[in-house]
Amino acid sequence: MGNGWHEWPLMVFTVLGQCVVGGFVVLALALLSKRTQEEMRRIHLAMFFLWVLMAVAFIASVLHLGSPLRAFNSLNRLGSSPLSNEIGSGSLFFALGGIYWLLAVLNKMPEALGKVWLVITMVAGVGFVYAMCRVYEIDTVPTWDNAYTSLNFVLTVLIGGPLLGALLLRLANIQSCTLRLLPMVSVAALVVSMAAVVMQSASLAMINSSVQAASALIPQYGALSVARLVLVVLGLGCWICPLIQRNRPAVASLTLAFVMVFAGELIGRAVFYGLHMTVGMTIGS
Repeated sequence: MGNGWHEWPLMVFTVLGQCVVGGFVVLALALLSKRTQEEMRRIHLAMFFLWVLMAVAFIASVLHLGSPLRAFNSLNRLGSSPLSNEIGSGSLFFALGGIYWLLAVLNKMPEALGKVWLVITMVAGVGFVYAMCRVYEIDTVPTWDNAYTSLNFVLTVLIGGPLLGALLLRLANIQSCTLRLLPMVSVAALVVSMAAVVMQSASLAMINSSVQAASALIPQYGALSVARLVLVVLGLGCWICPLIQRNRPAVASLTLAFVMVFAGELIGRAVFYGLHMTVGMTIGS
C-alpha cells in the first residue's frame, strides 16, 4: 500500500507528453488559420518550448529504465509490444514536430506542405496518446484495465494542452477571439475529471484479489484527489480570472497556471500508479 511517487519518471513522461500533444494541437490550429507571416514566425518561435518539454519527457522516460544505455532496446518489438509502440509513436510525433519546427524557423517549409505536415503531426500526437493508453490495458491489473485509464489520459490532454497552447500563444503575442474558447475546453474536461474521480472511487470497492482490496491500495486516495483538483482549479483560475475581467492574462500568470495544473496532474498520475494491483489467485467483485 502507498502511492506511485516512486514512478516519478513515468509520471513526468506521461503528463508532459500528453500536455505537449494538446499544446501542439492548439498551435497547429492557430497556424492553419489565416495568419500573417509575422504572426506565423512568432508562433514558430514559441513552438520551440514544446519540443524542450518533449525532450524533458523523454529524458524522464529513459531514467525509468534499468539501464538508460539500452533505451533503444525498447523499440525491439515495435508493432507487437504496447511499450515499444508507445516509445515508437512518441518518437515519431517528436521527430515530425521537431523537423517541421526547424524547417519553418529556417523558412524552408513550403506553405502547402507545412499545412499537410501539421495535420499529419497532429494525427501522430493522437496516436501517441492512444499508444500510452494501450500500455496500461493489462488483463492482470484490474485497477488499470478499465475505461478510467484512457479517460484520465485524454482529460490530461484536454486540461493541460489548451493551457500550454494559450501560454505559448501569449508568448508569441497572438490575439484572437477564438482563444477565449480554450478555457472552456479545459473547464469542461475538469468537470468530467471530477465526475471520474467519484465514479472510480466507488468502483475500487468492487475490485479485490485473494490477498488485497483495491480500495486499500491508497489510503489517502480522497485527500490526494482533492489536492489534485484544488491545484487544477487554482491553476485554471489564474488563466480564466483575467479573461472574465476582459484582460489578457500575463505571461507570468499563465506560467503559474500551467505549473499548478501540471503539479495537480502529477498527483493524479501518482494515484494512478499507486493503484497497481495484480490479479493474484482470484479476482472478485
